[in-house]
Amino acid sequence: MKPILTTTKTLAATVVLVTLGACAKTPDRISAVPMSSAPYTNMACSKLNIEKTRLDLELRNLSADQSRIASADAWGVFLIGIPTSAITGEDKETLISVTKGRIDAIETLQSQKCL
Repeated sequence: MKPILTTTKTLAATVVLVTLGACAKTPDRISAVPMSSAPYTNMACSKLNIEKTRLDLELRNLSADQSRIASADAWGVFLIGIPTSAITGEDKETLISVTKGRIDAIETLQSQKCL
């Protein structure tokens, strides 16, 4: 029979690991969602450059928000035991994944037709 203290420590460690797994990811740990380049195929190279620049700015803004959210989650877990994004729903992971996928699609087209 395990001592109660050991069982309590194991349970506490499990709760912490599960809670940390629910924390918002940092932007660099978020992968791109594969996106079709079809919406961009009829764009001229100059328009592709403009759209990529717009998406790069959007990604920078989303990443700044996500970094703030990930940091707040870490503090939330430390202070109250739960990630704050679980309460607020602020996580930008999906938007970052899609934006990264769009950028990848444009870059693929640029490499094919804008040499």
